[in-house]
Amino acid sequence: MRRTRPRPRARIRRRLACAVALALGAAFLSPGVQSAAAADPYQVLVFSKTAGFRHDSIPAGITALEQLGAANDFTVTATEDATAFTPANLADYEAVVFLSTTGDVLNDTQQSALKGYVDGGGGFVGVHAAADTEYDWPEYEDLVGAWFQSHPAIQEARLTTEDHAHPATAHLDDTWTRTDEWYNYRSNPRDSVHVLQSLDESSYSGGEMGGDHPITWCHEQQEGRSFYTGLGHTIESFADPDFRQLLLGGVQYAAGAVEADCSAGDPGGPDPGGGSAEAEAYTSSSGVQSAAHGSASGGATLGYIDDGDWAGYSSLDTAGATAFTATVSSAGAGGTIEVRSGSATGPLLGSVDVAPTGGWETFTEVTTTLTATGTGPLFLRFTGGAGALFDIDRFTLTRAPATEDEGSSNVHLFYYPWYGTPEGPAGDWRHWQQGGHTPPDSVGADLYPKLGPYDSGDIAGAVDQHMEWVKRSGAGVIVYSWWGQGGYEDGLAGDVMDAAARHGIEVAWHIEPYGGRTAASVVDDIAYLEGKFGDHPAFYRDAANGDRNAYYIFESLKIQDWSALDAVKDTAIVLAQTTDTSKVDHFGGIYTYDGIAGATAPGWKNAGDYAKANGLVWAPSVAPGYIDDRAVPGNTTPTLGREDGASYDLEWNNALDPAIGGDPTWVSVTSFNEWHEGSSIEPASSTPPPGHGYETFEGAYGKTGEAAETAYLDRTAYWADRFEQQLRQRR
Repeated sequence: MRRTRPRPRARIRRRLACAVALALGAAFLSPGVQSAAAADPYQVLVFSKTAGFRHDSIPAGITALEQLGAANDFTVTATEDATAFTPANLADYEAVVFLSTTGDVLNDTQQSALKGYVDGGGGFVGVHAAADTEYDWPEYEDLVGAWFQSHPAIQEARLTTEDHAHPATAHLDDTWTRTDEWYNYRSNPRDSVHVLQSLDESSYSGGEMGGDHPITWCHEQQEGRSFYTGLGHTIESFADPDFRQLLLGGVQYAAGAVEADCSAGDPGGPDPGGGSAEAEAYTSSSGVQSAAHGSASGGATLGYIDDGDWAGYSSLDTAGATAFTATVSSAGAGGTIEVRSGSATGPLLGSVDVAPTGGWETFTEVTTTLTATGTGPLFLRFTGGAGALFDIDRFTLTRAPATEDEGSSNVHLFYYPWYGTPEGPAGDWRHWQQGGHTPPDSVGADLYPKLGPYDSGDIAGAVDQHMEWVKRSGAGVIVYSWWGQGGYEDGLAGDVMDAAARHGIEVAWHIEPYGGRTAASVVDDIAYLEGKFGDHPAFYRDAANGDRNAYYIFESLKIQDWSALDAVKDTAIVLAQTTDTSKVDHFGGIYTYDGIAGATAPGWKNAGDYAKANGLVWAPSVAPGYIDDRAVPGNTTPTLGREDGASYDLEWNNALDPAIGGDPTWVSVTSFNEWHEGSSIEPASSTPPPGHGYETFEGAYGKTGEAAETAYLDRTAYWADRFEQQLRQRR
C-alpha cells in the first residue's frame, strides 16, 4: 500500500461548471483530439495581423481553432483589426491567441489594454511567430516568454516532453519527432517559464540555444495565464492530431478551462552546464508522481515510491557521470535508489541506500560513486520493502569531464601578456590606456578586469591567477601573443610558461605582425622558440598530429608567399588566419580569430572540409562577444554583444555542428584576456569603478553579482567537455 499522505488534487478553475473527468467515449474532432470536459461555453479571440513576414499557414490555423472550439465549447472570433484591443472588448474573451503575428501590430493604447487584460486574469496564447512580434514593447517579451532570434531550414527534429501532466502535452510520448521550422530565441526563457517541451539540438542542424532549447512553455502572468509554442509554421501542422491537441490544451489552460501547474522557474529542467534536476521533473515513469512539499526545493518531490517503481530523465545523459547525490526524506520503509543508464532495466551504474529519516519533511543527503560507465539517459529504479519507501527532492550527477586532468588539449585560448603598470616590470602603463584613458580607474575596455589593470609581469599575482582560471575553463592550452624576438612579450614568456606548467597548462604561439615579419623570419622565429623553450614542460606539442608544436599566424594574408614554411612542416603546425582555402598553401592548419564572424560562420564548413581532405588542422575561433567602443572612441565598425552568453553559445554551436563548423580539430577561443576588444572570458569585475560606463557579466547564464564574474570560464568548461565527447564519438 502507498502511504496515507493524500495525493495532491487539482484545483477547480472558475470556468468549470463541475469536476467532470474526460470520458473514454468523448467525441473526437479528429484522431487524437478529444472534446474537453463539460464547461461553461466561452469565447476566444484569434489575432493574426502581420507587419512583417506573413505565414501561409494562418488560414489553416484559424480553421483548426474554429474546429477545436466547436468540439470543446468555445467560440472563435478571428480578426486582424487591432482596434479590438480595448478593455471593454477584451472583457468578452477568456483567451487571446496571437497566431503567427509579426512585427509591430499594436499601438501603445492597445498594448496597454492587452497587458491589463492578461494581468487582470485573462489568457494569452502565442503560436510560432508570436515570438517575432512587438520588439519595441519590453513587456511583451515577458508575456510571450522570449523573442525570436533566427531559424534554420524546415527539417525534422526530435522534441522531448518535459511535462506529462499539462493538458497540452499529456498525450505525447517522451519524445516526438516531427517536421517544422525550429526557432532559436534571443534568450533562454527557462528561468521565468514552465517548460513543457524542448528541442534535442543533436537531432537537427541549426540549433543555437546551447543544448537547452525550450520550444513550448507556459507561465502565470500576474492574475492571468500565458502559453506559447514555437511549433506551427507549416500548413500541415494544423492537420496533425498531436499538434491540434497541443494547441487545444494551450487554449484551455490560458482560458482557465482546465487546471495546470505553470509556476515559473521550472527548477526541474536540465542544467545545461551540469547534471542537476528536481526529481519530480521526470520525463517517463512507472508508479511514481509528484508530491507537494512546502520545504522542498521547488515545493515538491518525487513521491509515492513503491518497490519496483522507476523514473526516467531523458534530458540527463549518464555519460561521464562518476557520482550520484540526492536529497531524500522518508517516514516509510526506506529502500534503495538504483542509478541506471538507458532504461529502467538498463546497466546498473551504482546504488545508494535510503534509511528512514523520521518524517516526510525531514530531509537528508545520500551519495554514492558510480562504478560503471553510462551511455544513455538517466533512469532511477527503486527497491525496498512493502508500502511507501521514500521521497526524492533534488539530485545531482557529478561528471568526470571528458577533458584530461590538465584540460582539453584541443581547446586553445588566445592569451595576451602585453599589459603593464608603473609598478611592474614595464615601468609604465601598457595597453590599459588605449583610447586616451587614464588608468587605473579608466581603462580602454568596455569591461573592467576582476584583478583591475594588472601587469603581465606580475607572475606570482596576476599570471598565476590567470593560469588557475584557465584551468577552471577546461582549456588545456593558451596561445601566447608573441611580437618577435627580444620584444616585451618574449622577455616574459619563460616566466609565464613556468606559471602555466604549475597548473598543467601548455603554451602554443600566436605570431603577431611585428615590424619586418616575413615568411623566412617566421621560420627563424619557430627555430628560435623551439630552441629556447622546446624542452619546457609547458611547450605544447600535439600528440595526435605528429607531436608537432603549434604556431598561429595572425594576418597571414599580408604575406603572399609562404613557401618557406615547407622547411618546418614536419616539426611544426603553422596555421593561416583565413577561410580562403586558396591562401593556405604550405600551411599545416587554418583558423579564423575573428570574434564576430563565429556568429554566422562564413566559409567554415568549406574550410573544415578542405582541411580534412588535405590533412590540415582546422581550428575555428569562437568568442563571447566583441565590443571595443571605449578602446576605439567613435568606433563605427561592427560589434557583437554578449546577450548574456547567447552569443558565445551560438558560436560554439556553429563550431561543433558538422553542417556549419566542418568538424574542427581544435577550437580556438578569442580570447582569454584581450580586454580592449571586449572579447575576454577572464573574470570581469561585478563592481567596476563607477562613472565610466563599464559593462559587467551580470545575467550571463542566469548568474548575478560575483557569481557572474566566472560565468564564461565555467561555460567554456561546459563546451570543452562537449567538444571532447564529440571528438571521442568521431574516433
